[in-house]
Amino acid sequence: MNEAVRLREQGTDEARLRLIELAERNPRDAVIAYQTAWAHDSAGLEAEAAPFYEQALAGEGLSTEDRHGVFVGLGSTYRVLGRYEESLATLRRGLGEFPDDAALRTFLAMALYNAGEAREAAGTLLKVLAATSADDGVRRYRRAVEYYADHLDDVD
Repeated sequence: MNEAVRLREQGTDEARLRLIELAERNPRDAVIAYQTAWAHDSAGLEAEAAPFYEQALAGEGLSTEDRHGVFVGLGSTYRVLGRYEESLATLRRGLGEFPDDAALRTFLAMALYNAGEAREAAGTLLKVLAATSADDGVRRYRRAVEYYADHLDDVD
């Protein structure tokens, strides 16, 4: 497993093939499923990655960091595949476990946009920006940005 992860980090296809073998031999191992999904996702093979992400999410034994990574990876993968409702459900489920996570909220905004929810997508991104920006100007107007994120269509 360690060798396969090292190879995945190098971006080799050998890693993906080794991880597939490991996943077939250990179908209940959530960590192997996650690493296998990641290897496919990194190679642009999102359709092949999705079942491994699903397997990882259904399993047990993931670290908190890896579980977070599964939510981001699967939510993003569903979005890329045009499976927007599944993407939204996955990312929202992830936010249920990691409520203040900027990465999950950012990917949620992309999925919202793809699902035709541009207003909610823009509001979500504005809130992420307000909460995470190091820019002095954004920080100075943080309260206003947060307010208007929920009131984009309001006019006087």
